[in-house]
Amino acid sequence: MDLKEIRKIVELMNEHELSYFHLEEEGVNLKLKKGADIVQVAQAAMPAAAPAAAPATQATTNETPAAEPVGNDISAPMVGTFYASPSPDSPPFVNVGDTINEGQTICIIEAMKVMNEIKAETSGTVSAIVAKDGEPVQFGDALYRVQ
Repeated sequence: MDLKEIRKIVELMNEHELSYFHLEEEGVNLKLKKGADIVQVAQAAMPAAAPAAAPATQATTNETPAAEPVGNDISAPMVGTFYASPSPDSPPFVNVGDTINEGQTICIIEAMKVMNEIKAETSGTVSAIVAKDGEPVQFGDALYRVQ
C-alpha cells in the first residue's frame, strides 16, 4: 500500500463523510479515524527487527544515576511534524507551568499535509515540553510531561 492509495481512501472518506476506515490484509493494517481532529495511519509491512541486548554489566562510578522523569507523558497519537503553536508568529498553545485540561488543544501534528490539532489526554500542569518545535515525531513519542 503506497501513499497515493492512502490519500485516495482519505478523499473517499471525506466525500462520503466517513469517520472510520479499517483495512487488514497480509502485511498491512490500515486504520483511519476522523474525529477530534485526529487521523491515524498504521501500516505494518515488514516484521520489526529484534532489539539489541543491553550489556549485562555496568561500570562502577561515583556518579549518581539519572533521576526518573516525574509526571505522566502525553504522547504522539501519530507520525508527523510537531508544532507547538498554530502558526510561526503565534504564541505556543501551552508553556511549561501552564495548567491544562483534558480535551484542550496542546499542539499540532502535521501528517500528509494535514494539520491535526492534538488534544490533552489528561489534566494537570505542564512540567516539560519534550518534543522540539518543527521536528518529526513518531507514534508514541513523548510530547509533553504533565504532573
